[in-house]
Amino acid sequence: VQSYGAIIAGHAHPAIVDGISIRERPADVEDRAVPGHWEGDLLMGGASSQIATLVERRSRYVMLVKVDSKNTVTVTKALAAKVRELPAELRRSLTWDRGSEMAAHKDFTIATDVKVYFCDPHSPWQRGSNENTNGLLRQYFPKGKDLSNVSQAELDKVARQLNERPRETLNWLTPWDALRATVASTS
Repeated sequence: VQSYGAIIAGHAHPAIVDGISIRERPADVEDRAVPGHWEGDLLMGGASSQIATLVERRSRYVMLVKVDSKNTVTVTKALAAKVRELPAELRRSLTWDRGSEMAAHKDFTIATDVKVYFCDPHSPWQRGSNENTNGLLRQYFPKGKDLSNVSQAELDKVARQLNERPRETLNWLTPWDALRATVASTS
């Protein structure tokens, strides 16, 4: 069987084929009761540069991933490598918009055992935690800034700052503390 990524790699804007609708996500994703459900996106910069963002829904914990292009194979491989660093209890699902960068979602799921759900077209609010985080990231990476020279070490530093920033929605816990508490309670 030929890899989905190999089939669509030659297409400039591949479509999402066999994507699972956000409406089919389990209830525990929606109510944020269980950790390990993520929202993701590409934060676009100038000069066709981008950063992949992942936000854990329950804790708002952020991971940032350097990607050299928005080609689906590049993005899904980089995301899979980052997600595989997580303990199994934090690898449950990923919700993404309908951007062509996740056209190889099946390869991502095979590599990570994380099912990908797709938002309805033109519905970014269905990934509200991620959209909010992208707004916070604009404090570090203003619109139009070329992100191609931003290193993974710099991205890790920004993620750490956001993860150590108390949030009102978490009763003034930091995302790091909220994640640690939820993982401890499910272990």
